[in-house]
Amino acid sequence: MNASTVDPRPRPGRARIALAFAAIYLVWGSTYLAIRYAIDSIPPFLMAGTRFVIAGGLLYGWSRLTGARRPSRAVWLATAVTGILMLAVGNGAVTWSEQRIPSGLAALLVASVALWMVLLEFLRRNGTRPTRLSILGLMLGFGGVALLVGPAALSNARDLDVLAALVLVGASLSWAAGSVYSRVLPRPESASVGSGMQMLAGGVVLLIIGASSGELGRVDLSAVTTRSALSLAYLVMFGSLVGFTAYAWLLRVCTPAAVATYAYVNPMVAMFLGWLIAGEEFGPRMIVAAAVILSGVALINRASARPAREGNAPAKRRKSAEGAGTALLQRP
Repeated sequence: MNASTVDPRPRPGRARIALAFAAIYLVWGSTYLAIRYAIDSIPPFLMAGTRFVIAGGLLYGWSRLTGARRPSRAVWLATAVTGILMLAVGNGAVTWSEQRIPSGLAALLVASVALWMVLLEFLRRNGTRPTRLSILGLMLGFGGVALLVGPAALSNARDLDVLAALVLVGASLSWAAGSVYSRVLPRPESASVGSGMQMLAGGVVLLIIGASSGELGRVDLSAVTTRSALSLAYLVMFGSLVGFTAYAWLLRVCTPAAVATYAYVNPMVAMFLGWLIAGEEFGPRMIVAAAVILSGVALINRASARPAREGNAPAKRRKSAEGAGTALLQRP
């Protein structure tokens, strides 16, 4: 279904949307720690590729067995492009960078995906113009993440791996591009089929990158620790099957600005888990940062809800709203 088509069915219930946001907020926040543990004894690209090929194969196979239609060649091509942008380039770069850059700075750089998504959505044809409220929310969210990371990390710029930092910025842009354009490119009717296809495409490319970069020679199954193996299993089941499926579905029913708020909440969750599990610092600064981040999320969500309310307005008012770049709700 083309993303510019208005679906006459009502918007999904708030409870369903809230559960999907909880998945990408909490589950994806925990994947920072899981990725770091997984690559302790498994090469990064092969680990990420294995994760997505297993998860994508399970999800696609289950969806087809339960009655989902077989996608056309055009849909496969379009879905593969977005899967490569988001998973092979975006997530693969994050996985690789966690070998070389502190998790706090990584979280700050990855949070820029929210800004990229709003900008790319505005620049694309018939895209949504960000409102003042949305821009304020973005600024608050990014500022909260900067406060969360703290000035100490930024003051250690001399020790920063510049290549890894640039890779993370590029990864955020690539993820944002795949997310935004997945809304307008041909896609299967089933969100779970689309998620499985994206993970399969991204996973295969990651395995090719890992093999071509010599990671196969570094694999020693006997040296894989229990912690790495359990972390990989967690990433497959929760980070991919639960988290990514929820994310792909949310892109169909919510605006990019609202979905992108995960990039602000994830660092907060990641640092809390670091304190809880690894004994890292968690003090007043993090509590204040959490309040700022959640305030930004609330503003973005409030701004994103306005198009839905305008969709119920009289025709004359609705036409005016659409002329101003109002986003159209998509079929789940």
